Amino acid sequence: MRQDTFALLRGEIRSGLDLTSSMEDGRLMDYIERRVLEEPKLASLTAAEKRAWVRRLYDSFRGLDVLQPLVDDRSVTEIMINGHEEIFVEQDGVVRQLPVRFETRERLEDIIQNIVSGVNRVVNESSPIVDARLANGSRVNVALPPIALKGPTMTIRKFPERPMTMADLIEKGSLDEETAIWLQTLVRGKYNIFISGGTGSGKTTFLNALSQYIPPDERVITIEDSAELQIVTVPNLVSLETRNANTEGKGEITVRDLIRSSLRMRPNRIIVGEVRGGEALDMLQAMNTGHDGSLSTGHANSTADMISRLETMVLSGADLPIGVVRQQIASAVDIFIHLSRLRDRSRRVVEISEVAGVKDGEVALNRLYLFRETGERGGKIIGTLESTGKALLHTGKLRMAGLGGEIRGEGGD
Repeated sequence: MRQDTFALLRGEIRSGLDLTSSMEDGRLMDYIERRVLEEPKLASLTAAEKRAWVRRLYDSFRGLDVLQPLVDDRSVTEIMINGHEEIFVEQDGVVRQLPVRFETRERLEDIIQNIVSGVNRVVNESSPIVDARLANGSRVNVALPPIALKGPTMTIRKFPERPMTMADLIEKGSLDEETAIWLQTLVRGKYNIFISGGTGSGKTTFLNALSQYIPPDERVITIEDSAELQIVTVPNLVSLETRNANTEGKGEITVRDLIRSSLRMRPNRIIVGEVRGGEALDMLQAMNTGHDGSLSTGHANSTADMISRLETMVLSGADLPIGVVRQQIASAVDIFIHLSRLRDRSRRVVEISEVAGVKDGEVALNRLYLFRETGERGGKIIGTLESTGKALLHTGKLRMAGLGGEIRGEGGD
């Protein structure tokens, strides 16, 4: 697509019509179609090419410009804009650069401002980082100069229109059916579960799938920086989202604020989309004060690393002895599930561990399932999530939920 011709035609359309929000979309589309058909410089194009021009011009006014086709394409899972001239996508697990660009840096900045203002967020030079979301629920992260050296940077993480179920994850090989049924029993038994993993390992997807096991008669509060969870099986659901400070530095509402507020909303369970800082202490305290069955996620390279990160996060928000922090973690979290994105780009559950308690001053784990790689075929890793043969130690919650016969465990409470 010839950028100079596009920019000229777009400018003529903008000056020839009142493009206010009150103008009907159909009228704008009709006008653009007429201009494209009448434009001498486009006379040699095929009908399909002219349709592409019409769509691109329309999207530049009412959509996300060059990004709109990528947002609409279900096979694209991530869009990475490294400046107005550099756009990458992840498609079918492969990252590649596209031969498209924004006409100017100012145009990209306009798109960014439209996105963040749509969710009542602010991003500028004095506050150059923001998390937002698109109308379809896709997660957006923006970084502006001076911290983004190549120009305005935006990353869009897309989510499927229909949230993945555990059956979908089984089909994709993330885990097996027997383990999924076992996890369903733990969720029904109100075990507090923490999901860890690296970037792009599928933590939010897995959390969504697990949440579908929550009984529909319970009240659930979700807390996120930018709302992206898709819980569709719980009618009594309240979704809370943080808010940035305004231009005067006032009005900020943090994850910690939302966790504390949620405790007064009579929740059966609290789901914190991701813990990153001092709010980890509030989440652990909520789990320890009668809100069993709560779920959360965090970035880490292993279960042990996640425990260490939780300790650091709690200490960043409270002056507590490390022994007290470890006791809080051991008392609050029942199960850790660790996900990983393997070298063949598949996302797998690679470890499920029970928190056994505190031993020799450290949080002790009872590893129940571990992923074992057995080979590779056609570039795909072959392996299974296998039981270690160890029994679940703490079965008291199962007995209280009337599920004691569904998982055989020894000892415990």
